[in-house]
Amino acid sequence: MITGNKGEWSEIYALFKLLGDKKLFLGDKDIKKLEGLVYPIIKVLRSENNGNFAYSIQDEIILISGNEEILKIPIKEFKENALFLLKAIKENKKRTFPVPEIEKFMQSINCISLKASSSAKTDITIVVHDQRTNQEPTLGFSIKSQLGSPSSLLNAGKTTNFIYQINGVQFTDNEILQINSISTRSKIMDRIAQIQDKKGALKFAKTEKQIFSNNLVLIDSLLPQILSQIVLDFYSTEFSHLKDLVNLISEKNPLNFDVENEHKFYEYKTKRFLTDVALGMMPSKVWTGQYDATGGYLIVKGNGDVLCYHIYNRNEFEDYLLNNTKLDTASSSRHGFGEIYKEGNQLYFKLNLQIRFTK
Repeated sequence: MITGNKGEWSEIYALFKLLGDKKLFLGDKDIKKLEGLVYPIIKVLRSENNGNFAYSIQDEIILISGNEEILKIPIKEFKENALFLLKAIKENKKRTFPVPEIEKFMQSINCISLKASSSAKTDITIVVHDQRTNQEPTLGFSIKSQLGSPSSLLNAGKTTNFIYQINGVQFTDNEILQINSISTRSKIMDRIAQIQDKKGALKFAKTEKQIFSNNLVLIDSLLPQILSQIVLDFYSTEFSHLKDLVNLISEKNPLNFDVENEHKFYEYKTKRFLTDVALGMMPSKVWTGQYDATGGYLIVKGNGDVLCYHIYNRNEFEDYLLNNTKLDTASSSRHGFGEIYKEGNQLYFKLNLQIRFTK
């Protein structure tokens, strides 16, 4: 019996829903449908362990081809099973669960696993008709579901730690111990407040891992400095949404950009970073700037709508990423940050970057 969590079942739901709708709706920055922008779906491609299958739409019939045989399934079956599965995902309270009725239908359409084959970098591949260009592009998507808990965009690790010098003050060993032993709910923020109350200033030194630093510099040479300020602001203000943090750094303008003509330096560079993270950049691996096959995201909304964001429509994709992400505090003990430490006579403090979707 197949069991999966809400996010995994959402992949199957998206497949059924798209084939039932026969079209792909584009989303705006607020995860609402962009009026008047729709791509008719020609076919959906899916890699399974037992082969590759194409689900082609022909009027009210889905033709399923692959491994020689061709199956014909009425579209209304996809619509009915999508509704049934959506209800099952919403109502289930367990972390993982089976949906036997859906599993039976999956087997009848050569869909034998919840996740696309691991060799595929996309969760789903869709061939659409673009009426503006009269082209039929093949678009790859990663599926993000709002039916479960919010997914992360950038996972925390020692790879995403930023190191700051503590300048302007010398603490005794006792003072260091006293600050490091603060164990309130907002302990990292409170430790920083203590350092600053005692006239200490945190100045960005470097990222903990050089590969991450080089990846950031590849995207934009000033990204390490920009992100280090955004991270510091997150841990020392009430702001957590990236949009708010970008507004804050833009007001401060710590890099002294010429903003006389209102160029959006910080927003533009942050969007570039978010897009590259969304489409393949990982902190621990050398980033070449080559996007993997995933060209965008499909968002499964709480009401069951499926919206598309793609590098093919870059502006909407970037706005969506900036407007729907926030910084989050990971485990400081696991990732080794949030304590004052000494190297020679210099004091240091590490902070961690983790980015989650807000919904």
